[in-house]
Amino acid sequence: MPRITPINWKKFCKILEKAGCVYSHTEGDHVIYHKKGAIRALVIPKIKDLPIFIILNNLKTAGISRTEYFKLLMSK
Repeated sequence: MPRITPINWKKFCKILEKAGCVYSHTEGDHVIYHKKGAIRALVIPKIKDLPIFIILNNLKTAGISRTEYFKLLMSK
């Protein structure tokens, strides 16, 4: 399985939207998403390259597996 590497916040937001997350609002330099069944909101900072730990934490919160993440990342 490939490694998870830092990606742009806009690209990560598109992946979340494909996975069923819904944009809620923006607070300062953070974008907030909600997903039905998630225990809390997904918070994405608007930075050039999201660190791996932010990607992993948000995937865990949204209930998205690594396999599903890579499928969504490769789909256009």
